[in-house]
Amino acid sequence: MTREELKAKISELLPSATFEEGGEWLNINIEPKDWLSLAQQLCNDEALHFDYLFCVTCVDWKTHLTMVYHLDSTKYRHNIVVKAKLDRNKPEIETVSHIWKTAELHEREQYEMFGVNFLNHPDLRLLILPDGWEGKNPMRKDFEDAINMIRL
Repeated sequence: MTREELKAKISELLPSATFEEGGEWLNINIEPKDWLSLAQQLCNDEALHFDYLFCVTCVDWKTHLTMVYHLDSTKYRHNIVVKAKLDRNKPEIETVSHIWKTAELHEREQYEMFGVNFLNHPDLRLLILPDGWEGKNPMRKDFEDAINMIRL
């Protein structure tokens, strides 16, 4: 499927989606409330068959957070990037760990590093950091570490 065909198909599934021009992969901007429904369709629609979620990350823009999901179709060999802008004060979005198993650990990492609450996640707890780091979110730009004097 070409980039334009992907855009057309995704626009059918979610008319409110917007697209970023340029870049290697098709970048799609959505509202967080639309993520779960779109994710299910991206995975289950036979014409798309995005069966592999290979990267989940978060970006702190100081004014808001952006969740970034990289998806691949192992059948058709096309890739997309889905982005959702989150409220910095209450960042939350539905989990997709029941759709793509790889999301379970990726989401836990974003939870501990950025404080994103993945609604309905089956095991949302620290993944890498030791006990006592709950809620500190060291990848946020407002994180301060008095011991190591880290300030972003």
